[in-house]
Amino acid sequence: MRDLVIVGAGGFARETAAAVRAVNDARSRWRLLGFLDDDAALHGTERIGLPVLGGIDRLAELGETEVVVCVGNPRNYLARQQIVRRLALPADRYATVVHPSAHLGTACSVGPGTVLLAGAVLTAEATVGAHVAVMPHVVLTHDGRVSDHVTLASGVRLGGGAAVHLGAYVGAGALIREGVTIGEWSQVGMGSVVLRDVPPGEVWVGNPARRLRAAELPTAAGPVPQVDGAHPESAGVPTPDQRWTRPTAVGS
Repeated sequence: MRDLVIVGAGGFARETAAAVRAVNDARSRWRLLGFLDDDAALHGTERIGLPVLGGIDRLAELGETEVVVCVGNPRNYLARQQIVRRLALPADRYATVVHPSAHLGTACSVGPGTVLLAGAVLTAEATVGAHVAVMPHVVLTHDGRVSDHVTLASGVRLGGGAAVHLGAYVGAGALIREGVTIGEWSQVGMGSVVLRDVPPGEVWVGNPARRLRAAELPTAAGPVPQVDGAHPESAGVPTPDQRWTRPTAVGS
């Protein structure tokens, strides 16, 4: 078993901790040490029975402990990518957490630092990049492509061959038509039905989904971010040594 810490101590972090416990119930894999969060008011407290150990910089004291970054919300969905940049760790330091009730079909792969929560389904030849948040009951059908730092909120459905590009946020219950592309750092509102491509950096809502406004991204983000030197077009396609597929001994 390897030590593991979760960066963040909010809702997604606690959900990930619950998923880690479920993984360990099926096959012991990690010793979950607790959470790291820069909110000093949380230091020394507990979340779901685990300590908040201190700020993110404490990771330097924890040796080769594995890490998963579990932050971000619709108001700041850049946060996860910003923390990954700040940590500047090699890919093999990041844990990939897949709840035992999630299903990975034939030739599906998941990148380092990604979390798949309960009931998520990848049907066949779907690819999920690094540091992606896949919430409960998300479904990616055949040939779906999800790039790095994407958030797919609970109940999202992607039709065959749909692509969600770098850093995009897709709200709960949204439906993405087959073959449609969601552009980099765009946001799709909850319950939206997306029937055509969403350009980069825009907010789309409704049924059928239409442009609402430009996405309000923090100016500190600078140019469209790149991950580990990868061009945005290739981000989210893990190299073969970084890909994760479910061990046959675990899950459904």
